[in-house]
Amino acid sequence: MSKRQWPFLLGGLLVALLLAGVVSNYASSHPDGLDSSLLKGCTVNADDEITGGSCPAQEAKDHELADSPLADYGVRGIGNDFVSTGLSGVLGVLLTFAFGAGLFWLARRRGPATPATPATSAGPAAPATPAPTTASADPADDAATPSTGSR
Repeated sequence: MSKRQWPFLLGGLLVALLLAGVVSNYASSHPDGLDSSLLKGCTVNADDEITGGSCPAQEAKDHELADSPLADYGVRGIGNDFVSTGLSGVLGVLLTFAFGAGLFWLARRRGPATPATPATSAGPAAPATPAPTTASADPADDAATPSTGSR
């Protein structure tokens, strides 16, 4: 990578870290389209808990990774929601960057392969002979060239 690309790469990483660490805390807390469509037919309270009715969201179960350290857009064990959300975003950006950098490192172009050296013969080298000339594949080229042969 050239030296001119490093500031661009580091600037992009800094912007991503800033967005994930700070701006992500100001994202909407209202459910997205999928969540709201799954709640149709149910009544919910102020905490978005289902209190009655019948809807597909009642069949929802916890994901297998619901107990993971970065579940629910936060870091488990940190009581401050602002810090927890920001830290989980920063960790997500860093993990994604490391994974992507590893893939690029594996797929990077290597230097050109060294050409195989031709085997040398024990005898003297044969003199080079000029290649015979042939007629052009394009008939227009042949028509433009005068013929030296007799009829």
